Amino acid sequence: MLEIFNAHKGRYGYRRILIIMRNKGYTINHKTVQKLMKILGLKGKQRKNEKYHSYKGEVGKIADNLLKRKFNADKPFEKLTTDVTQFKVCNEKVYLSPVMDLYNREIVSYSISLHPDLQQIRDMLGGLFTKLPDDAAPIFHSDQGWQYQHSEYQRLLSDHNIKQSMSRKGNCMDNGAMENFFGRLKVEMFYGEHFETVDEFINCLKEYIHYYNNERIISKLKMSPVQYRTHSLQS
Repeated sequence: MLEIFNAHKGRYGYRRILIIMRNKGYTINHKTVQKLMKILGLKGKQRKNEKYHSYKGEVGKIADNLLKRKFNADKPFEKLTTDVTQFKVCNEKVYLSPVMDLYNREIVSYSISLHPDLQQIRDMLGGLFTKLPDDAAPIFHSDQGWQYQHSEYQRLLSDHNIKQSMSRKGNCMDNGAMENFFGRLKVEMFYGEHFETVDEFINCLKEYIHYYNNERIISKLKMSPVQYRTHSLQS
């Protein structure tokens, strides 16, 4: 148990440790895992309540909330969600703009920038468009941030047969899946960590996203996002 906890740098609580131990053949329940973790002094990292706000009023067209908090999908690229979050590093601000596929919670595209501008959103979309299947017509959800109201952003979605969806004003849980990802990311690789330079932080951020996609177990899926996608395609 200690080996599992340390291998994932204290990022795993009892639920994910339980999944790994059962995968290794141990017959054990969650109460026993919780008890042993308490005895060993193992406590998963806790999140803080911080959020970057990009809302600047109605500066463009507001889309309807097509997602309606239905954060599950039946196939890849059926429902996607995005947002922007901010990190303060070495007296600089770094912004992350990811795209999550709600089928398996995989981050299928992302861009990192020192400026939360339209170019960052173009880069995020560029990465998405290279992976989007030709026959896909996904719902793409976001909050009402100014960049998602921008006419160029909305045109690019329309050009790729993507249906835009937006959270209601002031309802962050309308984008709960992405909010949860941001919270977990900051707990597991940012809070309490020291970075000598912005470049070091950006490299660690990229490494974490790779770890999240390929290794980190999603409790509901009982495997990592990429493992789940690969497994489902083989079934």
